[in-house]
Amino acid sequence: MGSKADGFLNAKWKIDSHLNNPIICSNLITQLDPNIQSGKVHAGHNHAGGWRNAASITLHCLTGCAIGELIGLAIGVGLGWIPRATITLAIVLSFISGFAVTLIPMIRQGFGVLTSFRTVWLGEAISIGVMELAMNIVDYQMGGVRGVSLVSVRYWEAFAAALVAGFLFAWPVNGWMLRRNVKRCH
Repeated sequence: MGSKADGFLNAKWKIDSHLNNPIICSNLITQLDPNIQSGKVHAGHNHAGGWRNAASITLHCLTGCAIGELIGLAIGVGLGWIPRATITLAIVLSFISGFAVTLIPMIRQGFGVLTSFRTVWLGEAISIGVMELAMNIVDYQMGGVRGVSLVSVRYWEAFAAALVAGFLFAWPVNGWMLRRNVKRCH
């Protein structure tokens, strides 16, 4: 068995080698070595919740949501579904892809599925929920979800406006969660 110093060095190496990776967070670092105290600053990340940090995290979340949203809307509109069914599918796929964008890199780095999920579930669920609410209201009001075709200008204008709305509504929420350490992993 390794000594505490070896555990610290291994944890430090893993942290240092992934400083630019947005998924290292206080809970996971603490699991690497319980001697590392989590706090507001660790491994070069500031969890004070500044607007720039919140914007970066919101953009990461928007990427995951947009994948599911686009697939769900494309299927629903392409098959001529009613708006309610299309929106439901888009929301479900957005949650799946939103969580996947965060969880897959964590799992690839050796963190367990359950540990990764426990670390991110609340922050991701709130962020994705706010984003989806804003996106689907805008998309519905602009007629994109009721579009007759995937090649219609209205469909793509509504999708673009929905992305902007999703970002703008989730950005302050993510900032608030960062300041309160609710959204711990990024």
